[in-house]
Amino acid sequence: MPNGGLSRLHLDSIASLSDGDIIYLLELAQYYAASLKAGKKIEKHLAGRTQINLFFETSTRTNSSFELAGKKLGADIIKLPIQSSSVQKGENLRDTVQTLAAMGADALIVRHREEGVIRFMAEALSEVGLPCAVINAGEGTKGHPTQALLDALTLLNHFGRTPQQGLKGLRMTICGDIRHSRVAASNAELMTRLGAELRFVGPAHMLPDEDFYPAISRGNGLKQGLAGADIVMALRIQLERMEDGPGLSNQDYFQGWGLSHQTMQYAKPGALIMHPGPINRGVEIDGTLADDRNHSLILDQVAMGVPTRMAVLDAFLSE
Repeated sequence: MPNGGLSRLHLDSIASLSDGDIIYLLELAQYYAASLKAGKKIEKHLAGRTQINLFFETSTRTNSSFELAGKKLGADIIKLPIQSSSVQKGENLRDTVQTLAAMGADALIVRHREEGVIRFMAEALSEVGLPCAVINAGEGTKGHPTQALLDALTLLNHFGRTPQQGLKGLRMTICGDIRHSRVAASNAELMTRLGAELRFVGPAHMLPDEDFYPAISRGNGLKQGLAGADIVMALRIQLERMEDGPGLSNQDYFQGWGLSHQTMQYAKPGALIMHPGPINRGVEIDGTLADDRNHSLILDQVAMGVPTRMAVLDAFLSE
């Protein structure tokens, strides 16, 4: 098990982590991934600790993998149904967070549509001196740090690299609705810090503003955007975060921006496909490509979700 620790109590964003924090989390995630694969006994480091999953948005992968991660480490897990909580009675967020922490919660795993909620919760706990960790499980359009960490772990393991070696020399294209994607935001930060070369490609109205990671190049079309890419990450259209809709039909989107075996010929031979899920087959990616295990790392990403979140919980909660 790697030695080390973290410089902070809460996981707000990738940007809030030091380089040492990132290396430690990825080393710990690699340790847990290898242990799970080998069927080794997992020490119950979080026995007696309480984890509350506080999801204001629906989720399958993130919610379930955090629950599995906590259980494997021995934590007591509570999945708080927002629709039957006091939030529905008008209780404000500060009171909700402080109440849960005062009950003895050691970690709040939070997913919310608003940006800045994680920091707000952390400050609310600091105000009253309650040492409960707040962990970002997806926030607004600018943050999903554990998804980026598991994506990095997937690539490190695939290419046989350590976190210290990073992803130098690899070219990655993120394709699709980048403007509204919290996954793209966290990956843009983490992958570049690990040394990968990134490029964005997608419809013009779905690309981020120029001041969003200005050093990352933008492609004008799939042919240019995928050229030389070792890894291509497809993103779904984030309809729930669009006020005016996508501006084009699913069929038109797929014809212009969808990934398939044919369009992947623009990338480097043997290029890999990633997708954070959920997948909309026939919109951002062809189903046969998504299922092609010679090119697709999608199930590998899903598998890395549990050990990555085990590492996060262990690092932020272990005494």
